[in-house]
Parts: sequence; C-alpha cells; structure tokens
Amino acid sequence: MSVAFDRQIRQIYDAIDTGSNKSAIVACNKLLKKQPNHDLVKALKALALIRSQKVEESLVICDEVLAAKPFDEAVLNAMSHVLRGLGRHLDIISMYEVAWKQQPTNEELGINVFSANTRAANWKAAQQVATKLHKQFKEERFLYWSIFCAVLQANDPLTPEGLRPVLFKLAHRLIASSSTPSYFSADRFYVNLVILKELELWDDASTLLSSEIGQAISNTSLSVDELRRDIWKLKGSVKEEGERAKARILEKNDRNWLEFISVLDATFWGLSSEVKEAAEECQSSLSKSQQFFAQIADKDGIRDRSAPLALLELEKRAISHGLSADPDALYTLVESYFENFGDKSCCYEDLLSYVTLFKAVDSAKWNLYLQHHASTSSDSQHALSRSINAFKLLRSSIPTSSLTVDSETALAKQYIEAYFDAVKFGKGLPETERQPADDFAILAGQTFVSLWKLVGRDEGLKYLFTAAALLDFAVSKSKDSYHIKLMLIRIYLLIGAPSLALEQYRALNLKQIQTDTLSHLVLSRASAFALSALGDLTYSTECMEASQIYLNNANDTSEFVVRAFMQEKYTQIPEFAALEDRLENSLQRDLMKVEHVRMRLSHETINTELVDMELIELKFIFDRLHHDNRDFDIIPNLQPVDGPSFEEQTRLFGKTPHQGWLSAFLKIYIRAFQQASDLDDTVEDKLLIGDRPKPHIGAANKGPVRRRVAERVQDEIDELTSDEVRLFEFTTALGDWLEPHHDHIRPPPSTVMSEVARLSELKTGQQLKGFPAPTPENGQNGEAKKDEEPPAVREPSGAVTQFFSGMKEHFDASLGNSVLPPELLHIVALTQEAFLIFTVVVARFKPSGVIKAHKLSQLVQHFKDIRTSAAEALNHMSAELRQLAEAEEGSTARTTFADACKMIEGSAELDHEYIVGIAKKVTDARKAIFEGISNGSAKIAKTHV
Repeated sequence: MSVAFDRQIRQIYDAIDTGSNKSAIVACNKLLKKQPNHDLVKALKALALIRSQKVEESLVICDEVLAAKPFDEAVLNAMSHVLRGLGRHLDIISMYEVAWKQQPTNEELGINVFSANTRAANWKAAQQVATKLHKQFKEERFLYWSIFCAVLQANDPLTPEGLRPVLFKLAHRLIASSSTPSYFSADRFYVNLVILKELELWDDASTLLSSEIGQAISNTSLSVDELRRDIWKLKGSVKEEGERAKARILEKNDRNWLEFISVLDATFWGLSSEVKEAAEECQSSLSKSQQFFAQIADKDGIRDRSAPLALLELEKRAISHGLSADPDALYTLVESYFENFGDKSCCYEDLLSYVTLFKAVDSAKWNLYLQHHASTSSDSQHALSRSINAFKLLRSSIPTSSLTVDSETALAKQYIEAYFDAVKFGKGLPETERQPADDFAILAGQTFVSLWKLVGRDEGLKYLFTAAALLDFAVSKSKDSYHIKLMLIRIYLLIGAPSLALEQYRALNLKQIQTDTLSHLVLSRASAFALSALGDLTYSTECMEASQIYLNNANDTSEFVVRAFMQEKYTQIPEFAALEDRLENSLQRDLMKVEHVRMRLSHETINTELVDMELIELKFIFDRLHHDNRDFDIIPNLQPVDGPSFEEQTRLFGKTPHQGWLSAFLKIYIRAFQQASDLDDTVEDKLLIGDRPKPHIGAANKGPVRRRVAERVQDEIDELTSDEVRLFEFTTALGDWLEPHHDHIRPPPSTVMSEVARLSELKTGQQLKGFPAPTPENGQNGEAKKDEEPPAVREPSGAVTQFFSGMKEHFDASLGNSVLPPELLHIVALTQEAFLIFTVVVARFKPSGVIKAHKLSQLVQHFKDIRTSAAEALNHMSAELRQLAEAEEGSTARTTFADACKMIEGSAELDHEYIVGIAKKVTDARKAIFEGISNGSAKIAKTHV
C-alpha cells in the first residue's frame, strides 16, 4: 500500500469517526475507481452506507466482501462493524471462522472467533473454540474459557434438562486436568466452586473453602463469599455457618446483615425435622441467640441498628414457629427500637413488618405511645423525624373499615399543619437536598387520595385537585424529592393533565436502566393521551428515547462479557449475561413497542411498508419469555396496611398491563397485519436482514403463529379493560369475516419475491441476492384472476357492525356519569384505534381492479356502512370533547379548582394566588388534551372515511 493510498484510507476512517458519512462514501468511490476489488475500501463504504441508513446498497457490497473470504485484520474489523450494524452476528462468526481456517496458527483470529460466539451467546460453539485454542496454544486461560462456557451452556434456558449434568461433569473433568490450582485467582476459585455446587460435591467444596487460602479468598471476594454461604446451606452446615457468623460479629465487629441472617437461620435450623428433641434444641438455641444479639445491641448502643433489628426478626420467627416464651417481648422490642432509632428516616420501614403482628391490646398500647411522639410542631430536626415516623406508623395501623370522610379530613388537616410548621427546617438547604417536611406532604397527599376513593368520582375529584396543588407546592420547595414527583405523575394522569405528568417524569431525569424500570409511569397505555394524529410526536419520541437502553444493551453488554473473559473476571459474566437477557426480553420494552405501533398508525400513512415492517417485528415479540423489570414498589405508600396501596388506588383504569395484555394486543395487531400483508414465512426469511431471535424451548411446539393469534385465552382477556375487550372482540370478528377473502386474493410467494426483487433493482441498480429475477407473470397486488371461485360474501357479525355505535353510546353514558377524563379518552382512543385497524385490514380491497376481478362489490358496500358508522361516532366524540375543552378555558374551571384547595391555604407562600396559578396550569393542560384528542379524532374520521 502506497503512502498516498494509506493517507486516503486514514481520511476515510476520520470521516466515518466524525459522522461525515457522505464524505466517506465519496472518498471510497474515488478509490474504488482505481482499485475496484479492494476489500478494505469496500468494507469502509459499506459501513458508511449503513450509518447513512442506506441498508440495501450496503448489503450488496457486504456480500461481495464476504464472498472474497478476507483475512486481513483491518478488513475483518471493518466488516464486523458492518455486520453488527445489520444484526448479522452469525455472519461475523462465519467470517472469522473462514479467516482462521486460512491462518490456523494466528492466535488473534482464534480469539476473535471465540469473542464472536460469546457476543452471540453461542456457548456451545465458544466452548469448542476455547478447547481448540487450549490444545493449540497451551494457555491456561483458554482452558478456563472452555470450562466456563460449559457452565454457561448448562445454565442456558435453551439447553435440554438432561444435558446440563453432562456439561457440569465435563467442566469438572476439565478443571481437574488444569496444571494450575483454581485458587490461583479468586475468579478461577469461583468457577471451581460453582461446578462443585451444581454437582453437589460438598466434601470437595468444603475442603477448598476450609483451606487457608480458601478462607482468605472468601474474606476478600464478595462473590465467593456469597457462593460459600449458599454451599454451606445446601450442604446442611447451617449451624456451623451460624457459629462462624457469630465469631465475625463479635471478634471482627462485622455488621454485615448477612452475618446476622446466618445466625438467625442457624437458630431455627433444627425445626426442619419433626422431632421433639429438635424443638427443645431450637428453644435452647433461641435463648442463646437472644443473649448474643442483646450483648451486641448493648455494645453498639445507637451507633448501629443491626443487633436490635436481629432481635426483632428473631422474635418474629419465634412467633411464627410457636416458640415465643414472652407474649410482651415483641412490643417491648419495638418500643425500645423506636426509642433508640425513632429519629432515623428508615425507622418506619424497619418496624412496619413487626407492628402488623401486634395483638389488639398491644396495638392499642402502641398507638397511645405513638400519639405522645406525633406532634404537629417540632423544635428540632431529630424531633421532626421522630414525629414523622410516629405519624406514618399511626396511619399504617388504621383499620380500613374505620376510615370515614371526617376522620381522613381531620388527619389531612393535621398533616398540612405539621408540613407548614416543618418547612422552616428546610430554609437555607441547597436545592439538591430533600426538605425535612416532605413526608408530611406525602402523608397529606395520600390522605386526599383516600378521601377521593371514599367519596366517589365526581364529588371526590376536588380531593385530587387538592392533592395535586399541595404536592406541586411541595415539589417546588424540594426539587429532588422523587417520591413527590412519582405521586404527582399518578395524580396528574387521573385528573386528565398528562402533559404535567410527563413534565414531572422528565424532571426525574432517568438514566439508562431506570428507563426500563420506571418508564411505565407515563408510557403505560400512553396512546390514550397521545396526539399523534395531529403530528405531535411527544409520546412517540418518549417511547424511542426510553428504548435507547435496549439498543445500548444489544451493542454494549455483550462487549462487557467479552472483556470479562479477556480479563478472566468470571464472577462478572453471569451478571452481565443475566442483565442482557432481562433487557433483551423485557416486558416493558415490548409494551412500549405495542404503544408505539398504536401511535404510529394514527400518524403515518398506512401502507404495505409500514404493515410489513411492524408485522415482522411483532412476530419476533410474540414468542418471547418476558421478564417484568418494572418497579412499582418505588411508588410511596403510606396508606393503612390492611387496605389497597397508593399504587393500586391510582392505577389507571384499575388494571396494569402485564403479559396477558401484551399477548392480547399482539394478537390483535399481528392478525390484522398478516391479513393486510402479502408476506408469508418464506418471504419473511428472505427479507430479514439480521439474525432471527433465538426461540425459547416449546415455542416451536405451539403451532403456527397464524392459528395462535386467532385463539382467545381467558387469562389474557382478564387483563383487559371492558373497552379493550370490546376492541378485541371487534378485531376478532373482523378477522374471521375477512380472512377467506384475504387468503383468496393474496398473491403467491413467488410473485411477491419477484416484485421485491424488481423494486430493489430499481432502487439500487443491482439484483438482490437470493431473490428470483423480476417477471411480469401472475399480476400484482392480487388483481390477477384465479382459477377457483372467490369465497361467498357473508354478512358481518354484530360485533363488527355495532361496535362503533356501541362505543358512541358507551361514551355518552360515561360522560353522563362524570367519569375521570382518562376514562373518556380511553374510549375515544380505542374507537379511533378500531377504525385504524379496520382501515389496515380492508386496504387490500380498495383498488377497483381487485373489486372487479374478485366480485367484491357487496363486500365493499359493507365497508362503506362501517366507515360511515365509525366516522359518525368519532365526530360525535370529537364534538363532545371540544365542549369539555371549552369548559376548561373559562374562569369557572379555575375557580372550581381553587375552591377545592381552600384547605391547604396555610402560609404566605401557598396562598390563593399560588393556587390560582396551579389551577391555570392544570386547566390549561386539561383543555389541551381534550382539544387535541378532539381534533385528532375528527382528522382520522375525515382521512379514512
């Protein structure tokens, strides 16, 4: 390579690195005119094309380079980026394998083959490559790569159950053949222990762990120590572990809670056998543990709360096993704990699970005790914290049956008074600090929600307004109080102000994995609030931004696994693999995907490209085994423990989407798109650019997707709202009615593939690999006549013809019952969605040539009647929503809001003027959503009628 040529190549690299892909393509074209077969230039051009979103053009170049079987490191590196961008991980493996065969002594190429298999989680192939590397290059790390890949393959859900013990035995045999002891490093020691644990070789594991170096590793490696605890428990050496934990607590002042748990487990271990002597021995052990924990508690005083908590947990377990000797012991311990640690913010969470075990007499005594500490006025922050914990514990113990409007109103006033008194402690604190008074605002907000539930929808709405106003004021004082923001999100959605909920969600400033666990706060059933029909892509964009973690996971997590192998950090690999799996198969990811599809239909032009793309993606989702990573526990709950939580009380439509909801909507859309699309499995396989996702065990035995999407499963229906059930029944009946006509008209796969090849050739100027040459035969788009007679046109069922009129009546009835705004918007959104799905399904029958060729005049007449009914329902709903929007515009709505908040006007800052400002913000948000949904529905009715 000449110096000038090398300089030009460097310029291409620089252009790609800086995102100047167009310049890179131009530079590549200049070089290819001089050297048309230069693989590196071709690979760099393909990479620039992919990053310019010109996938089809890059495919041709990519296949040319792969056909040349490159083995140059620069070409292989560039091609790996190209193939990764295309999702063709199996081709990366094949490419490096071919290169390694050409240079079998090149260790680096062998490592690249191993890394490529590792990225794709092909543990079997990776194990075989690592074995080959070890035989050839005699490095000990390659042996451990092979061993750990066998372990990972055994733990893979796709591995048959009978093969797993064989793989662990193979790993054990390999590790025994190593010339270096496993305690050479903590990570290798960990691998050895994992294998011994799975094979239940307890004596071997005990020998390793009891050795001097084994103990040293356990003391310095948390992963090994955790594994050691599991092995000791499975081995049955719980008592020995308990004695070891006592020694660490007493002699080394170790206050790791796991050590206390070990002592607790050892105390009750003998009860696993139903022998009288075992119970007596346990009673003796219980007494010793009580004395031990009491000794530690006296020694630590108020510096550490581990021992007092252990005493509480010990008594709780003793009660559950019927071994508690003192009926007053639990109360005494709880009261003592509150005396010592009542000013800690964690005191409420620490004691909650224990106070629920109180008998009636103890509960009465406990409440009386707490009332002495629950004051609405505090003279220090310590007193304030103690008072907050007392109020929280008092509220948790209120019987739900005794809740009344008067009692809850009195409590709300008490919390508000305490909040305004405690605001003084937050003066001068940095903005990033939480205000000490925040918990009183949360208590008041939850009490107002309880009042709303007690009073009912219409009259109780004023309590939601009050809660929103108070919490809005509180969050202005405590800008980083995420608990208040979480409550505001739920309440703003309930009162029909989704833009304010979204504002609070964004203020949480979620990062990376948090978008998977918390995006459900605003994106669950987000299509009900989306204004996509008007071109407002706020919620669609939010879905895309929240999905960034999944793209990062696909690109980055597998790289972390490779790096861990290279550095022999085997303790990290299972965690990375688990993270990758949980994100790749995240339930929230696919719930967001469905919501995005629902919004996309209302915004974009409905055509075959949209239908085909979404069909392929949704079919990938259909057979996934999902992990629900969503965090609902983070939503604060200070409601009475024997009643519904705050999360349950503020749940939109009373139901949270889970796997059943997702499955039901996937069935709706997959069936609709299958009927509208000309693709079958054969054509899909040809069109698919990247690798197919790995199917889970049993997916192939469930039968074809087409049959399964037509099935009705009651568990899935139970997760839907009543209006969603109507939509499901509508789409099911619509599919049953039109399926014979779709099947008759749909062109054969050969015709479809020929048309794809023709369009690709027109676009790129080159014939698509693996597709037949374009032919003019058979006609296109189903216009050609077929030999068999078309199916007879049947009358549509009532579920189809009466759906839109039924939704219109349901909307009017809900309007008369003064339901919450989200419930009205839910009805409108589903009516709109049904019309869009209908439009998708009947698009095939629109061309006049199709109607004439297949004698569909009578069928098309039915379509006209259904469209008219849909447009009439949507226009009616639009008009009603417009009136609601106008009602929010005047001063009356703001006055109503302000009057509802009289109770919280309690300081110079939270005065009438401030409340009017919040009222304006809320009514403007309600007006915007009513008006936006109204205009969007009218637009869809006009566009698709």
